[in-house]
Amino acid sequence: MPWKTTLKMNEKIEFAMKCLTTTNFRQLCQEHGISAKTGYKWKERFINNGLAGLEDESRRPQGHADELPEAVVCEMVLLKQAHPHWGPRKIRDLYERRHPGATPSESSFKRVLERAGLTKPRRIRKAADNGRLSGGRKAAGCNEVWTVDFKGWWVGEGGKRVEPLTVRDEHSRMLLELRAVGSSRTEVIRPCFENLFEKHGLPGAIRSDNGPPFASSNAILGLSRLSAWWLALGIDLERGRPGCPQDNGAHERMHLDVRRELQSGRIGRDQNAFDLWRHEYNNERPHEALGMRRPAEVYVPSLRPYEGTPDLLDYGGMETRKVHPVCGTIGFQSELIRLSSALGGWNVGLAGQTDGLVEVWFASLLLGHIDPKTSSFRASVPTPGVAASAHSGDSATLHRPNARSSPTKARQPAPNV
Repeated sequence: MPWKTTLKMNEKIEFAMKCLTTTNFRQLCQEHGISAKTGYKWKERFINNGLAGLEDESRRPQGHADELPEAVVCEMVLLKQAHPHWGPRKIRDLYERRHPGATPSESSFKRVLERAGLTKPRRIRKAADNGRLSGGRKAAGCNEVWTVDFKGWWVGEGGKRVEPLTVRDEHSRMLLELRAVGSSRTEVIRPCFENLFEKHGLPGAIRSDNGPPFASSNAILGLSRLSAWWLALGIDLERGRPGCPQDNGAHERMHLDVRRELQSGRIGRDQNAFDLWRHEYNNERPHEALGMRRPAEVYVPSLRPYEGTPDLLDYGGMETRKVHPVCGTIGFQSELIRLSSALGGWNVGLAGQTDGLVEVWFASLLLGHIDPKTSSFRASVPTPGVAASAHSGDSATLHRPNARSSPTKARQPAPNV
């Protein structure tokens, strides 16, 4: 049995004194209720250190078989200091790239960085069931969906307003554009997308919020001049719900990194700093959703080349009308039907329907219907829970001067228009 708690030290002293003169050591151990192994241990301690050797020693290990060398710990800390907003998993992946086959475990990185005071505990919030877009497209490959937004403006060098435009491929997480623009007007933003389309090709769809220049709350189906141009190029529109940034959550999460590392001025706040950070984001920063690969290792350009802006849209046999560039109206039965100034300069297609109404199409989007009896227009109403710009099964074909149009599914022309 173990030492008695209340007389533990006294019993140890009594045992130590007797063990020096006893002729039957094992019997002495039995009298004190300890094993011979324990008895020899205390006898040796008493001989070597006297009464001090009978005190209980710390049970803490003196060392660890897998203890990290000091050089490894220092490099872990240096990598974290170079990337203060990266987590232990990303820091470990970066270390492994430099030292393949000799990388400590993820828990070791967590422990070292935590002891160094370089990590912060995550704030855990209760998930709110806010719902999701029931018809939103999810990218299964590169260039199926691009996401776009503005980071929100701040004051840059020289007191100038800086409003970063960010464009990202949803599948590969490739940050295609991080551009410091001074305005969100279409005239400023459209050239940025022209450069992107020339470099990477056309995406299948673009997801945005409902603010300008990507959308207009006062226009048909929220169309703006910029989004109308996207439709004319054969790009579908995906939009989040108003006031619900979580519908574009991955893009918003990337904006948090922009705020931490660029708006704070750690790297810089001009376009050179933006380009440097975008290169690091695409080529050095590992992404957990990609199996710790880099976006540049996953992304491939689109197979749909950008061939410039079409002058006309071919609606495959429909009657067409050109939208007035200023008023946004079309002529119908000697009457002016107002559509939207966002469509100014483009042509729309008119097709008859069995109930007597006339469908009005712009590119792949059904804008609404004209009632020939009253010459009135009624805009389409998006299905609740589905993006307002959900594309139809029939798409208009791009048509350019002196170019043969691609065959399209013919619709019944609008009667008597």
